[in-house]
Amino acid sequence: MSNKSLIPEARSGLNKFKMETAKELGVPFTDYNGNLTSRECGSVGGEMVKRMVEQYEKNL
Repeated sequence: MSNKSLIPEARSGLNKFKMETAKELGVPFTDYNGNLTSRECGSVGGEMVKRMVEQYEKNL
């Protein structure tokens, strides 16, 4: 699996969304996140997916 985006223009929007979500959860995301636990990083990703699914379901 590659890290190549299907829609390159979406990268900045997803990064902004990730930083906003991390801030709301109190996870100190930066450009380097090697000092964070897997749990902290996973909580941000999980919350992002949860919010994206909720938004998709609202638009059905």
